[in-house]
Amino acid sequence: MATNILEARGGCIVPKAGERGYHIVYREHDTNYCPGCGRTHWYIGRAMAECAFCATALPLENAPMIAGGQTVRTCRRPIYGSAAHAFAA
Repeated sequence: MATNILEARGGCIVPKAGERGYHIVYREHDTNYCPGCGRTHWYIGRAMAECAFCATALPLENAPMIAGGQTVRTCRRPIYGSAAHAFAA
């Protein structure tokens, strides 16, 4: 039995691309139809594109490649042996 979510998912929080399914993203060199209203007018930002008519937001396909993408920090905390040590002030 898995004791945490990482073990349950095989050691990765984000599933592999083949397991995630279809992701709607804004592609720079394609005609992008809004999934909300079907129109093609967009406001483009650094990481997101927003439909000018219904304000549906989509991530840019190339956003992780610009300026290194998102910064994700992980913090490893000590594991305490008993509950008394975990809540001590």
